[in-house]
Order: sequence, then structure tokens, then C-alpha cells
Amino acid sequence: MSEEQQVTEKEKGTVIKAKEGDMVQVKKGAQAGKKGKVVVARENSVIIEVGINPNTGEPVKTVVNHKNYKIV
Repeated sequence: MSEEQQVTEKEKGTVIKAKEGDMVQVKKGAQAGKKGKVVVARENSVIIEVGINPNTGEPVKTVVNHKNYKIV
């Protein structure tokens, strides 16, 4: 690799993306601090299941950008 390519890769800041089935913890937003299981992985975000609604029994899901979570 040339030096120019190495510099641009460092500037981009590679983000490790979670896959379906991974457990993640949200770092920012309304769900900050919550842990959840990745249900769907997209190009720019993931959909995670963070719990179960006690009234309806349906799963509570939220969309999180790859920059706003860490894999646990």
C-alpha cells in the first residue's frame, strides 16, 4: 500500500460492525446503556431487540448506528 492509501484509511476510522446474533451495548441516544441482541444488520445501522413489552408481550426493538454501540 502507498502512504497515501494508509493515511486515508486512518482518517476514515474503521468501525467494527456487529453481525446478526451479536450482543451489543448502546453508547448514545435514548436507549444509552441498554444491552440487546442484533436482529438485523444493515449497511449503516443495526436493529436490536432490547426487551419485551410487559403489556403486549411483543419485543421492543430499536435502530442504532454502527458508531453508537459496542459489541459485548
